[in-house]
Amino acid sequence: MWAILSGIEGNIAAYEAVLADIKRQRIPVEALYILGDIIAANPNSEKVIKRIQNPLPGELQPQVCVGWWEEQCFALHAVGSTSEPTELIDRFGMETTKILWDSISRETVQWLRNCHFGFFELDCLLIHGSTVSASDELTPETPPWQMLDRLQRVEANSLFCGRSGQVFEYVLQRGSVNSAVMTLDRQEPTQTMTAPKRRVVGVGNVGREPGKATYTLYSPNSDCLEFKTVYYGEKKGFGN
Repeated sequence: MWAILSGIEGNIAAYEAVLADIKRQRIPVEALYILGDIIAANPNSEKVIKRIQNPLPGELQPQVCVGWWEEQCFALHAVGSTSEPTELIDRFGMETTKILWDSISRETVQWLRNCHFGFFELDCLLIHGSTVSASDELTPETPPWQMLDRLQRVEANSLFCGRSGQVFEYVLQRGSVNSAVMTLDRQEPTQTMTAPKRRVVGVGNVGREPGKATYTLYSPNSDCLEFKTVYYGEKKGFGN
């Protein structure tokens, strides 16, 4: 069984609640994937990093890939693909940008830079956004052609993503796609591509909503998928 989560966003209480729920599972969890956004403009982000780096005895070592907040942090420290955190400033303003700067040490930035962009396990891609970028947000409203494009780029049958923060299963039924290229001189012959049944899974968000965390359990052996909701703090409890 895999536990797949995303969007801790510096919420250490939410992360602890999810870890406790993972330990309660009847079928043991053998791999823990965190699909980015482990940090945010949250003073507790460093606590989450330390907790991930130092699991308790008997706990799994999480496998972490970078998300949107990590990309903004890289831009802020001028070590990313862009030299200015314009996306962060445009969306959240200068005050939030300063909080992010104050929340993450240079040492942690270096550790985050060594995290993966995503994972390809069996026929599954696990990633924060999509094969396009960490900012690419896939939701239940995303057009089928766009979903197919993101899957086709790496020939994955299942894509697990966390950018939207939603939990969903989006199934693309088996079918065929016709495509043709029009040049200035002529139209090239139509090509037909047969695509097997595939799906995109939104794995939820751990830390964004106070008192409520969502994540996903997946069995690669049985292909079984289960969405989990964990209530903590005053809302303490759990459910499916």
